[in-house]
Amino acid sequence: MESRAWHSLAASAAALSLGFGLSVVGPAASAHATAADCSGGAAGFIDISDDRSGTVVRSRDMGAGRTVTLEYGTIAGAQRGWAKISGTTVNNDLVWMDWTTNGGSSWLQCGPFAVDRGPGTSKTSAAKNTMDVSGYQFRACGYLKNAGQTKCTSPWW
Repeated sequence: MESRAWHSLAASAAALSLGFGLSVVGPAASAHATAADCSGGAAGFIDISDDRSGTVVRSRDMGAGRTVTLEYGTIAGAQRGWAKISGTTVNNDLVWMDWTTNGGSSWLQCGPFAVDRGPGTSKTSAAKNTMDVSGYQFRACGYLKNAGQTKCTSPWW
C-alpha cells in the first residue's frame, strides 16, 4: 500500500462526486455516500458477506464489547479492503469505510452500513480495491447506537 502512486484528491473527488452527486468543500471535509452508493458494484465497491474476515491492518476498541476493524483480503481476484464491526453489537450499530488521497485532510465515506441480523452479529462495509485505486488510503469507522459515539481506526492505511 505504501508504494502506491498518489493523485490529486480533487480529481478523485470530482469523478466520484459526479457519480454520487457529492461535493467536497474545503479542508477537513468529508463527502458522504449512502450504503446504496457503495454497494452492488457502485464506485468500484463489491458486496461481501457480513461474516467475511481478512487480514486486520487497523483495529479500534469501540467500548461496550465492540470493535471496528479495517481488513483486507483477496476478493474476485483482487486485493480489497473493507470495514467491519463485531463483538457484542446491537441492531443499528453502524460501520463505514473512508478513503483519502491526501492523508485525511479530506475524504470520501462509503456507508454507513447498519447491523441488521441481530445482537452479536458482525457487519461489513462493501469492499474496495486497495491496489490500483490512485493511491487511496483507508480507515474504518463505527458508531454505537446505544452509546452515541463514533470512533475510527488510526492512522490511515
